[in-house]
Amino acid sequence: MGNKTRVLIADDSALMRRTIRKLLEETGHIDVVSTARDGVDVLDKAERFQPDVITLDINMPRMDGLTALKKLIRKNIAPVIMISSLTQEGADTTIRALEYGAFDCVGKPEGTVTSNMASVARELERKISSAVSSGIMRRIKGESSGRIKTTRIRTPSTQRISTPTISKNVSTQEKESSRSRFRAIAIGISTGGPKTIFDVLPKIPKTLNAAIFLVQHMPVNFTATFAKRLDTNCPMNCVEARSGMTVEPGTIYLGRGGYHLCVVKKRNGEVVIRTPSRPPHLFIPSVDIMMQSVLGVYGSDTIGILMTGMGDDGADSMVDIRKAGGMTIAESEDSAIVWGMPGEAVARGGAQFVQPSWNIASTLLNKL
Repeated sequence: MGNKTRVLIADDSALMRRTIRKLLEETGHIDVVSTARDGVDVLDKAERFQPDVITLDINMPRMDGLTALKKLIRKNIAPVIMISSLTQEGADTTIRALEYGAFDCVGKPEGTVTSNMASVARELERKISSAVSSGIMRRIKGESSGRIKTTRIRTPSTQRISTPTISKNVSTQEKESSRSRFRAIAIGISTGGPKTIFDVLPKIPKTLNAAIFLVQHMPVNFTATFAKRLDTNCPMNCVEARSGMTVEPGTIYLGRGGYHLCVVKKRNGEVVIRTPSRPPHLFIPSVDIMMQSVLGVYGSDTIGILMTGMGDDGADSMVDIRKAGGMTIAESEDSAIVWGMPGEAVARGGAQFVQPSWNIASTLLNKL
């Protein structure tokens, strides 16, 4: 029992609490120390049981999940994984929760309790394990060795980016000054991404003669909301990638949940977006599949950037981009919430530059 991960489950559905408890405890390495029925209850039990990880439903009585999340983050008890319905409202709230500092999220179908719960539990198990292995708990409790002096649960990015809508109008002179080799910037990011990416994209000017292809591992139906958040807070336009779109400079193409993000060059030289649902992959969209597709079209004009996330999606492609003469930047362990994906790129020799998230944009712009 001592080596098991201690989890607190918060959900207003008694059936959901029982189902998730059963499925998690069947893994053999997770101990559900308690369950909570609402936000007030989870705050009390989080302090009482001091769990390793908290799962938090969004729609709860007395105190909703978003309000409870803010209080839990201030108390620095444990990383929080949000469980949200796959609705527009659920997506909006979950994106905000991730920006406030939730560790990750899991989507569940609206109005169902038992349907697909086994697959949700497997995803939860993987993300719970990632939360524990990432060392984020030591950081948020101030117990790190001193190498990391600031926590990643810091000023919410919603405060950092809550500026008036950025003007996307570009003057003729600015267009003239941006004429250079066209670059394709391929960015892969996962756990911690909806918060960390705001350390990078708002700093990249629309005048840059480049398009950005962004894969953020995120539940289906969440990417449209995320694209709107990026479009509002970044100089570049941001769209959820759709098949047939023409690739244009000054635009961020966000991979659509449930579809891969690929590009194809037509005979007339025009490059267009393609969004296949195959090949099967643990993540759809996949960073590796996106980066390989971009590299196939743009070659040495490809810039690969791999940021926080579990696993190794994108690591091999970073190696290929570097071998092809492109530029590669991996997020450093100093800022990554989970140094899995970028760490693998570094280990495999795929990182030309290794920088904390807040230095990635300046490194990119200085080298172009």
